[in-house]
Amino acid sequence: MTENSQIETFSVDEISVGERLDRFLAIQLPQTSRSRFKELIKQGNVSLRGATIEEPNYRVKSGDTITVDTPAPEPAIPKPENIPLNVVFEDQHLIVIDKPQGLVVHPAAGNWSGTLVNALIAHCKDTLSGIGGVKRPGIVHRLDKDTSGLMVVAKTDQAHKGLADQFAAHGKDGKLERAYKALVWSAPTRTRGHVDAPLGRKPNNRLKQAILKHGGKEAVTHYEVLQNFLSDENGPVLCLLKCTLETGRTHQIRVHMAHIGCPVIGDDTYGSGFKTRIHKLPEKAQSRVKALKRQALHAYLIGFEHPVTGKTMRFESDLPSDFSAVIDSLT
Repeated sequence: MTENSQIETFSVDEISVGERLDRFLAIQLPQTSRSRFKELIKQGNVSLRGATIEEPNYRVKSGDTITVDTPAPEPAIPKPENIPLNVVFEDQHLIVIDKPQGLVVHPAAGNWSGTLVNALIAHCKDTLSGIGGVKRPGIVHRLDKDTSGLMVVAKTDQAHKGLADQFAAHGKDGKLERAYKALVWSAPTRTRGHVDAPLGRKPNNRLKQAILKHGGKEAVTHYEVLQNFLSDENGPVLCLLKCTLETGRTHQIRVHMAHIGCPVIGDDTYGSGFKTRIHKLPEKAQSRVKALKRQALHAYLIGFEHPVTGKTMRFESDLPSDFSAVIDSLT
């Protein structure tokens, strides 16, 4: 039970027997969405006959007693928090930071504090661009929580508009340059190539992205093999890739690499079926892969035209220690 939360209990009647738990609750409380109930269930805020249940797809039974503990609404405006930032460059118009893995970019359900935005508000005070709204001030692009690397954030509205235009063009106007390094299982059949496969939310799991033949958005990823490691009768056991994007879809590199049979190491969402390959690695490498605790994906390069001065800006970031430790153990 949380402070100021609302607790409600419902009994399952014969008409509702067999309904999914999240749908049953949405019927009982139509003012709250089914997706919100799904979140509450996964967060442990729903109990069945007095015991916490975290399965939204549970089929309710006759006589079930279900209790929902709905937390009070979180503050809408992020607060400044003294979170250390690795600032690579900063002027009065923008700031470039090297984001560590584990840091969420902006507040959202389940992460209302401790985000990059909270850190930026504390660091930049009241100078962040307001175009992104109160929850995403200055944010013109995003990295996944467990992807590390370089990001540029706008401090003025003029900079925000200029940067947003460059990111919307995805480098086709020659202004924006972005590249990632990814350590993946196996290796592509060609040393250079691209994946052109539309992406969208997975129909039976809205938290995941999937390649969709119909209804997906255009997504193109270019890759280049930088180094192969170890080999067996099937070729390299893993390799280091450079990836660049023509589009910026959610989880794009991770989904595309898994699609060609080379999922990013440490990616439990899209590469769980490759976990047994760890046994092909030397013992030291196995321990360092296990110590990753995230996908081995790093945004190591960002270049853009300064939206105010017009100057060409280009920054590179070394691989973080957890990532480079895996490579060191292989070489």
